[in-house]
Amino acid sequence: MIARPRAMTEKQLQAAVVNLARLLNWRVYHTFLSIRSAPGYPDLCLVRDERLVYAELKGSAGKLSPAQREWLDALDAVPGVETFVWWPEAWLSGEIERVLR
Repeated sequence: MIARPRAMTEKQLQAAVVNLARLLNWRVYHTFLSIRSAPGYPDLCLVRDERLVYAELKGSAGKLSPAQREWLDALDAVPGVETFVWWPEAWLSGEIERVLR
């Protein structure tokens, strides 16, 4: 079982998800500097075997922007693509670990 802190910032959540994904042999992509990237593109793209996961990460009070919702809806319409919005609660509950296992 992975240790789960009680409270997390979005940055801490991202670090935890990336570390777990790499531990579980996922290929991980995150745009380091998104200044010139398309608005709303998800934070993480994860690939392992025949799975493709896009995840938008949020702090506890974070909300999706319209551009983020549009990207997730468009990606979710692609057969086989999995999309998620993860808040710290998803890490604390073990949901993220279950998805990535």
